[in-house]
Amino acid sequence: MKKYVKPSLYLILIIYAAFTLFPFLWAVSGAFKSYKEITSGSMSIIPNDPTFNAFIKLFQMDDLFLRWVFNSFWLCTLGTIINVLLNSMAGYSLARLRFKGSQAVFYMILATIMVPGQVLLIPNYLIVKNLGLINSFGAILFPSAVNATYIFMMRQFFINFPKELEEAAAIDGLSRIGTFFRIAMPLAKVSISTQAVFIFLGFWNNFLQPKLYLQDPAKYTLTVGIQSMMSRYSGITQWDEVLAASVISLVPILIIYIVLNKYFMQSVRMDGEK
Repeated sequence: MKKYVKPSLYLILIIYAAFTLFPFLWAVSGAFKSYKEITSGSMSIIPNDPTFNAFIKLFQMDDLFLRWVFNSFWLCTLGTIINVLLNSMAGYSLARLRFKGSQAVFYMILATIMVPGQVLLIPNYLIVKNLGLINSFGAILFPSAVNATYIFMMRQFFINFPKELEEAAAIDGLSRIGTFFRIAMPLAKVSISTQAVFIFLGFWNNFLQPKLYLQDPAKYTLTVGIQSMMSRYSGITQWDEVLAASVISLVPILIIYIVLNKYFMQSVRMDGEK
């Protein structure tokens, strides 16, 4: 009986993977189909007559699509850099600095993880509006400048960081700030790369905040831009263009994952060993 358990589990996983991957593969193939073929109801993954017309129309339509791609990439890059820096500094401070109320600060940061983001939408909007940041990228960057989850992750990393290295750096004359930037940060590249991947993906896929704060179409991110395309032509959704835009939106995510994959996998292995 036991010899059938493993093959059965593999069969279940293969079927589940097929159901999971099929919509994604169909969406990718749909970017190379004509509008008529997409709306015909055919579920074939392989296009009958492959075409790049949807991609050509995207770039020839106007300059807004390229502008949306640039906006998303710039916003994600800047947001990731700010998050990685502030999260790492906060995590290092909570792990190494001892001051009155440090534990209370740590528990308050942890408590924010339990607050659903939807609860903060109205308070954040009112704060952003009073600061005069509506219709600016600052409205997206400032509320998302830090992340409690990654502060906790970096704190746990620096708690296990060898103190001997910091003591040796102090003997050599490095200040606390110098030790952080020249010793701790370079040796934390695995944890930093891991959080960078997820933070970049979070900014790239973010729809609600750009939709709420950005009013000028020229400042739209790619997610909001794709949504605006869905009713551009008298309420008729041009599915070939929407699917092509979605495929293009996947490219930066794949590049980031390929570049930082080795650090991400190393982090997984380290967590497993611990």
